[in-house]
Amino acid sequence: MTQPFRVLIVDDHKHAREGIRTILELDPAFAIVAEAQNGREAMELTDRYMPDMILMDIHMPEMDGLEATKWIKDKYPYIKIVMVTVSDDITHLFEALKKGAQGYLLKNLHPEEWHHYLRAVAVDEAPLSRELALRILHEFSQHKEPAAVQTPLTAREQEILGLVAKGMSNRDIAGRLDISEHTVKNHLKNILHKLHLDNRVQLARYAFEKGMIKK
Repeated sequence: MTQPFRVLIVDDHKHAREGIRTILELDPAFAIVAEAQNGREAMELTDRYMPDMILMDIHMPEMDGLEATKWIKDKYPYIKIVMVTVSDDITHLFEALKKGAQGYLLKNLHPEEWHHYLRAVAVDEAPLSRELALRILHEFSQHKEPAAVQTPLTAREQEILGLVAKGMSNRDIAGRLDISEHTVKNHLKNILHKLHLDNRVQLARYAFEKGMIKK
């Protein structure tokens, strides 16, 4: 990242916003452009400041983070949204990801973990957690049989897609396939372009929907 990633913080608790601000100010890769107290303010400030990334609380008055995430991603699909929560309740997090969020952070993580994860999200390299991968698999296995695999992807791209869906990072995939991380990144760019998708969560859903991943 040559320019700081512009961030909007959304949380209804003042101390939580101050804590997030303190963490981000330790890393020059991020610049805070505004803060919002609820989803409705988040929508207004997104229109005004056009941030690169939004750190979004889930439970807020007036409009919660789930509804705000859907509205923002529908209007600005390129803005990255990371849910920030005190709970690792996978139900709410999965709902947020279905509405377009790129990932999530627990508020009690060490600042270095925040920096590492948000930098990965910024360049579309944040892996899925195993829990989310399993939740996506369960969601699709409950509702329908896998569709016949009709995909524009090459055999190698399908192989990489399967590893992404299992929650593997670019480095892990490179090691597994004995190729460079740069090669993995290029494959992922091609895969996203061919499938008209935006992030790893959507890639995982595609893989499970097409029956490329089994329990």
